[in-house]
Amino acid sequence: MDAATHAGANVAETDVPARLDRLPWARFHWLVIFALGITWILDGLEVTLVGSLSPAIASGQGGLGLRGGQMGWTASAYLAGAVIGALFFGWLTDRLGRKKLFTVTLTIYLLGTIASGTAWDLWSFAFFRFITGTGIGGEYAAVNATIQELIPARRRGLTDLCINGSYWVGAALGGVGADAVQKLAGGFWGWRLAFVIGGVIGAGVLFVRRFVPESPRWLMTHGDPGDADAVMREIEQRVEASTGRPLPKPEGKKLRLRTDVHAWFGPSVRALFSTYKRRTVLGTALMGAQAFCYNAVLFTYALILTHFYHVPDASAGTYLVPFALGNFAGPALLGRLFDSVGRKAMITLTYVVSGVLLAATGVLFGTGALSAIGLMAAWTVTFFVASAAASSAYLTVGESFPLEMRAVAISVFYALGTGIGGIAGPAVFGALLESSERSGIRLGHLLAGALMIGAGLVELALGVPAERKPLEEVAPPLSSV
Repeated sequence: MDAATHAGANVAETDVPARLDRLPWARFHWLVIFALGITWILDGLEVTLVGSLSPAIASGQGGLGLRGGQMGWTASAYLAGAVIGALFFGWLTDRLGRKKLFTVTLTIYLLGTIASGTAWDLWSFAFFRFITGTGIGGEYAAVNATIQELIPARRRGLTDLCINGSYWVGAALGGVGADAVQKLAGGFWGWRLAFVIGGVIGAGVLFVRRFVPESPRWLMTHGDPGDADAVMREIEQRVEASTGRPLPKPEGKKLRLRTDVHAWFGPSVRALFSTYKRRTVLGTALMGAQAFCYNAVLFTYALILTHFYHVPDASAGTYLVPFALGNFAGPALLGRLFDSVGRKAMITLTYVVSGVLLAATGVLFGTGALSAIGLMAAWTVTFFVASAAASSAYLTVGESFPLEMRAVAISVFYALGTGIGGIAGPAVFGALLESSERSGIRLGHLLAGALMIGAGLVELALGVPAERKPLEEVAPPLSSV
């Protein structure tokens, strides 16, 4: 690191990005994936528990005595909390650092989950779901930013898609777990115990996260070039120790960054709507479409199965397992293509194809052509593709903006997408479900499909070719000189 003076401002040279991107894959990267990527497994577990247990939660015997539409309100409360949490904690993540915030947000999330199991009526349950949502919203900002900043550029696409897709590992566990607790301790205690167990299991992640360092990229852009270099040396030592080989020399030019600015929130917000306004439109379209699509189906799928197909409450979660596994397989099998074929082609293709498949599923359901197993099979095929599309939305909003505003950008687009699609989706589908007509659910699928196709066309027009490129090349830091 060499400090200098430039136009009256302190400037430092750094090669931290090049040193991170040239690292061979090692145990350190697996630690990052497990300790931070576990967030999506926990979120999948959380959302699926509510979806699978919604009949038991809503029932008048052992539950809270809610109507179908009221379960939609509690889902919207969870997502409203996620919007607020993303915005508030996203700002703090860029202001105070990644490591501090991904500890705070996970703690809030786990406490809210456990508290959900103690709810006594509609309003207490909705409040605890809101608190849980604030934690998970903050997690998305802090964790996505950290992962993208620590993973080498050549594997960023595949890694990010697989981590986001791991949500569905949690969903599968949630589906099986919901059925198990209902059979072992149904009635009043079953659904409550599921929340408490989920929160307690996730608490172990707090210990593992102690070994994940602060992002050196965040440190170098917040006036701490010396600390960034020290953390980078520690990471290099860990990688060398685990691989048993000397590291290759970093390639590329050093960055020259200002060190006299520590708070970039104001410039970041202005950049979103000026320098990066096309990417802002793109991020909003991708996040909004996938949020409506997923939340609309997930928060009501158990009610659809029980209402239209008379599937027993205790078996609803089992139907979700193949659906969840298909959702994880999509990013895992297609992820490499986002790094090889390219971002624009693959994001456009997955959005458009999943939109067409979702609309076709709605039409078949509306005509009564699908059995319960047939509907789940159609959803599984559709969301095999849609899962890769949804994961690529988080990848896009994370890597398309400068380092100083990365968490803010992720939180803004998560909030916009969730607000536009996530909160509206469960409310719309809940209302359509109360009509007791297949035509209402068909209309919801057609609407979600149209949004996915539209988002794919926006990607075709505005997509960013970020594959295998360093983050600083995709979007130069605001502190660059």
